[in-house]
Amino acid sequence: MASLLQSERVLYLVQGEKKVRAPLSQLYFCRYCSELRSLECVSHEVDSHYCPSCLENMPSAEAKLKKNRCANCFDCPGCMHTLSTRATSISTQLPDDPAKTTMKKAYYLACGFCRWTSRDVGMADKSVASGGWQEPENPHTQRMNKLIEYYQQLAQKEKVERDRKKLARRRNYMPLAFSQHTIHVVDKYGLGTRLQRPRAGATISTLAGLSLKEGEDQKEIKIEPAQAVDEVEPLPEDYYTRPVNLTEVTTLQQRLLQPDFQPICASQLYPRHKHLLIKRSLRCRKCEHNLSKPEFNPTSIKFKIQLVAVNYIPEVRIMSIPNLRYMKESQVLLTLTNPVENLTELCTLNINSIVSSRERGWLFLGMALDLPSLKL
Repeated sequence: MASLLQSERVLYLVQGEKKVRAPLSQLYFCRYCSELRSLECVSHEVDSHYCPSCLENMPSAEAKLKKNRCANCFDCPGCMHTLSTRATSISTQLPDDPAKTTMKKAYYLACGFCRWTSRDVGMADKSVASGGWQEPENPHTQRMNKLIEYYQQLAQKEKVERDRKKLARRRNYMPLAFSQHTIHVVDKYGLGTRLQRPRAGATISTLAGLSLKEGEDQKEIKIEPAQAVDEVEPLPEDYYTRPVNLTEVTTLQQRLLQPDFQPICASQLYPRHKHLLIKRSLRCRKCEHNLSKPEFNPTSIKFKIQLVAVNYIPEVRIMSIPNLRYMKESQVLLTLTNPVENLTELCTLNINSIVSSRERGWLFLGMALDLPSLKL
């Protein structure tokens, strides 16, 4: 009876683009195709980005600009939990009379699990509760941005050249009566939509990239090649002899979470902006209907559309497993659960007619399975 609670022991075969075996709780049912769908047979679409801490919702363009991170929430660099903003009172001197002091509120970041604070790395306290926290600047930022611009320009040039070659090959098949006019229009404007039908998959942006004049040169970005350094700074003399305090050395996970700095000491750990989460919808690739679509509000856990297979497909579970013996027949009791209110007609087929011999050996390890071919 314990197997009744173990739904993963029964696997369902999905005959899609890829043959996938998965429990019913991980499958979807397309009502328009009347077929099971797995995560390999659906298209994943991002509906919205949101922060799991402050639940701020933002569009995809803004999330891409912020590198898929929240601007107000931070993760602890030590234990990766969410940092909280704490307030304290500090005494400051009055600008008119330096001899007198007044109490002023100051805010700092603190972790409630590992007791890490922003004061441990020398970050100054802020007068406001949100935003404005000091972030370390990567010394290689300018170099990386220049490399990105260079390769983006190089990719654009290669794309324009490929499109021009394809367009030149198509000119040879145009009628002779319109060949001169066609070449003139294409060379000047980069558009030949009136004389020929655009091929499938070609977009307006692809043809718009061909409208560059031959005499007009785009400003070329030049980069300096990296140079190897012959002299390396030697290690200090006490590097191998001084005792090591493991609490002051960062772990491998802490270094990989900050790949642009990879700090060695714990005093160099700075808080990182929290990663954004997404709400995604699933769409059937065959009929392009939605199988799952959540609500847009980040605080809501409800779905507008949720076609999970558990709510539509009869569930098969193993009721009892007898003692299996070699070359002897045994009976296994199965239970069928109808999740819908309507009567469902179930037809069992012989396993030899739907599964190949290779898959049969993988599934049943050479056992001969006999199912009654009757309608239940």
